[in-house]
Amino acid sequence: MNMASYDVIVIGAGPGGYVCAIRCAQLGLKTAVVEGRYTLGGTCLNVGCIPSKALLHSTHLLHEAEHNFAHMGLKGKSPSVDWSQMKSYKEEVIGQNTGGIEFLFKKNKIDWIKGWASLSEAGKVKVGDDTHEAKNIVIASGSVPSSLPGVEVDNDKGIVVDSTGALDLPKIPKKMVVIGAGVIGLELGSVYARLGSDVTVVEYMDAVCPGMDKDVQRSFKRILEKQGLNFIMGAAVQEVETSKTKAKVKYQPKKGGDDEVIDADVVLVATGRKPYAEGLGLDALGVKMTERGQIATDAHWATNVKGVYAIGDVIEGPMLAHKAEDEGMAVAEVIAGKHAHVNYGVIPGVVYTTPEVATVGQTEDALKAEGRKIKTGKFMFMGNARAKAVHQAEGGFVKLIADKETDRILGAAIIGPGAGDLIHEICVAMEFGASAEDLALTCHAHPTYSEAVREAALACGDGPIHS
Repeated sequence: MNMASYDVIVIGAGPGGYVCAIRCAQLGLKTAVVEGRYTLGGTCLNVGCIPSKALLHSTHLLHEAEHNFAHMGLKGKSPSVDWSQMKSYKEEVIGQNTGGIEFLFKKNKIDWIKGWASLSEAGKVKVGDDTHEAKNIVIASGSVPSSLPGVEVDNDKGIVVDSTGALDLPKIPKKMVVIGAGVIGLELGSVYARLGSDVTVVEYMDAVCPGMDKDVQRSFKRILEKQGLNFIMGAAVQEVETSKTKAKVKYQPKKGGDDEVIDADVVLVATGRKPYAEGLGLDALGVKMTERGQIATDAHWATNVKGVYAIGDVIEGPMLAHKAEDEGMAVAEVIAGKHAHVNYGVIPGVVYTTPEVATVGQTEDALKAEGRKIKTGKFMFMGNARAKAVHQAEGGFVKLIADKETDRILGAAIIGPGAGDLIHEICVAMEFGASAEDLALTCHAHPTYSEAVREAALACGDGPIHS
C-alpha cells in the first residue's frame, strides 16, 4: 500500500473537478485528481456538452445546405450524410478537448490518479490498493442520466438509450421517440430530425423546457415543429417494450383516457440527470445527504465532515458545467484561505438548438408571483438586419425584465441566433447591477445580433427603434 500526501485531492475530472484542480495548483496547493475514465473532462467533454455540439453543428450545416443554400445562390448537389464520418468528426472534437485538459494538468503539475476513489476516513482517499492522504478533499463526481419506472436503458443494444447512447447509435433511425422535452431531449431530437428521422417528443408537462419563460416555451415549440419535430404533451410514459430491433412506447394522457402506443426504432430517455456518489463511502464517513440524494454543503461548499467539500452536479443547484466551474474556482479560493463567491442569480442556461435559447435571472411569472413590480422590453429578431441575412429572424426575440421603479435588470430570455453568446452581455450587466437604460445607452455595432439586446432594453423605456 503506497501513501502519497497532497494539500487537495479532487474526486472527478469533469468541468467542476478539473477547473478546481487547476485553480488549486495556481494558488500553490499540491493537487491531485482521481478519475477512473480513460480520458479527462468528465461527462461534459466525453459524452455530453462537447460531442452533442459537434453533432448539432454538423446537422445545422446540413439543414442550411438543404433549405437555404440555393436561395443564397449556392447551387449544386446537396450533401449526403456519412454517419460514420460524422461520428469520427465528433470523436476528433472530443479528443482535442480532453487532450487539452491533460496538457493543462501537466502544465500545472497536477497528478492524475487513475482509478475510482473511495473515502475510507477523513483525509484519506483510497484508489485501488493505494491510499493517498489529503488535507482537503473535493468531491466533484457529477451526475448520470436518470430513467423512469418501466423503462430500461440498454445503450449497447441501441434501442432504448440515454443521452450517452444517443451520441453513438450504429445507424440513423427511421423513427425516434424522445421521452422528455428538456434541454437534452430537444437538442438530440433536433439532431436526428435534421438527419431525416421521424422524431416524436413525449413530455409529461404541458410545455417544453419546464420552468422556462412562457413566451420562449411557446415560440420554441412552434419553431421546432416547423423543423419537423412532433410533440405529445401532457403524457405520462407507462412503459417501453422492446423486441430485437423495435420498441413500443406506451403512455397515458394526463387528462385521462386510454393508454396509447407509439412505435419506434430508437427511444431516447431524456428525463434529466441524478447526482452520482455511489461507491465513495459517504455513508460510512457520515457525510450528510439531502432528500434528493445530493451532498449537503454550507455556503462555502463544505460538507459536515471537516476537510471534505463538494461541488457541481452532486450538490444542489442547476446541473450545468459552468455552474460547476464557478464552484470549483470558488472552493479552491476557500481552501487557500481567500474570499470566494458564486452569484447563483446570474447563472445562464442555454439550449444549443437552431435557433439557440438562452436565459438568465428570474422569469416574468416568478417575479410576478413574488409580488415584484416589473416591466418588460421585447424585441423580435424580425427587426434585426443581421438575423434576416442568415435566415434566423422568424419567431425569435430578446426579452428583458427590469424592476419597474429602479430599472435594474432582473432577468432575460433570448431565442434566436447566437443566443448563448448574447446572453452574457446581460449577465455582465446584472453582475454590476446595471439598469435597462444603461444597456440601451451603450453603443452596439451594426449589423450584429447584439443590436436586438439593445432594442429590448430600449423597449423597457420609450420603445425600440426598429419595430
